[in-house]
Amino acid sequence: MRFDAGRVWLDLVATEKAPPDPDHLAEWLYGSGLVPAHTPVPVADDWPARFAALRTLLGRLADAGADGAEPAPRDIAALNAFARPAPPAPTAVRADGALHKGLAAPPTCEELLAAIARDAVDLLTDPPARARLRRCEGEHCARVYLDTSRGRRRRWCSSEVCGNRERVARHRRRTTFTASQG
Repeated sequence: MRFDAGRVWLDLVATEKAPPDPDHLAEWLYGSGLVPAHTPVPVADDWPARFAALRTLLGRLADAGADGAEPAPRDIAALNAFARPAPPAPTAVRADGALHKGLAAPPTCEELLAAIARDAVDLLTDPPARARLRRCEGEHCARVYLDTSRGRRRRWCSSEVCGNRERVARHRRRTTFTASQG
């Protein structure tokens, strides 16, 4: 699992498909930071389908943002409906002699979906942040990410993945051209 898109909602969109079963979804929730480690999360069998529905919606909104287009009114209404419930309440928990982030109670599906949807609302309603949405320039990659680079010149969703593939391909083209000239 990768979490390098810059925001949790973009990380959900960046999954090839929404986590397909409760175990994978729980793993994604912990990996994304939505659920702190050692916090029980009772993922039910119907949760993956609900996350898939949000992922599809957020994908359309990310595409519109990256393309500089206005999102469809029905998508805005659906996003607002997902964002309406209260997200899980964070708490400070003492463990191992230090304070750690926890949740007041095990999160519900609606609360977690709301947290992701509110993250999207925050970015999409902030014009300077929305203007930093970019589509990866990597071959065979269409991920949308938040460009937080210093000069706003980031080209790939991940320098380690798509950027490395691009550098390897460029090197191969250069060495193949040189070898054919020799």
